[in-house]
Amino acid sequence: MDINCDLGEGIGNDEQIMPFISSCNIACGAHAGSLTTMRNTVHLAKKNAIKIGAHPSFMDRANFGRKEMFIPKQTLKLQIIDQIRSLKEITENEGERLHHVKPHGALYNMAAKFNDVAMAVIEAVNYFEEDLILYVPYNSLIAYKARQLEMPYYYEVFADRSYHNDLTLVSRDEQEAVITDPLKISKRIKQMIQEGVVETIHGKKTSIKLNTICVHGDNPNIIKILKALSNIKKN
Repeated sequence: MDINCDLGEGIGNDEQIMPFISSCNIACGAHAGSLTTMRNTVHLAKKNAIKIGAHPSFMDRANFGRKEMFIPKQTLKLQIIDQIRSLKEITENEGERLHHVKPHGALYNMAAKFNDVAMAVIEAVNYFEEDLILYVPYNSLIAYKARQLEMPYYYEVFADRSYHNDLTLVSRDEQEAVITDPLKISKRIKQMIQEGVVETIHGKKTSIKLNTICVHGDNPNIIKILKALSNIKKN
């Protein structure tokens, strides 16, 4: 069971998180991070034998990459390529390799439903011709496109975020968007793994598939949550 976390975002708990995860998504400077934080996070990942992924975003530090932006496809593609390239160079200088790419925030959500955004991400990843794995939500447009183009991808689920019936995420502006109870999260993930369903915010059990599980580093109970998920792995 692959557990991933978005790191290098300035939260300050990356070192505590590393022992409990198996892959990380490192901010590439657009929504958070810098060349220095990228180097430091890659070094930590190497130390902990964690798979390294790029976490590109819209160029939007003011909103932490969480605001929808409508950008020409080619412009967006080049912005994503630049971000991946920056982290790739740092990773290789540490003697490691880039394993995957996971879009951040609004870019992730828009790629799930808008063709130009999905293709900008896919074409940026394919630019590197290295079989980078793309982390995508199940039953999304970008997952369909990745499958159609026969590129490597993992279905990603969110341990600590609530879903609507169509598997879109509940907006962070809503009260129940973020789940903080480790026991509730553990039960959700067990249900996803064992039954292939997730219970949505509306009480419906909806089919879902997963290859990797994301927990957010800014969750106030992040370490307790990761310990609970580690117990699932052991059992």
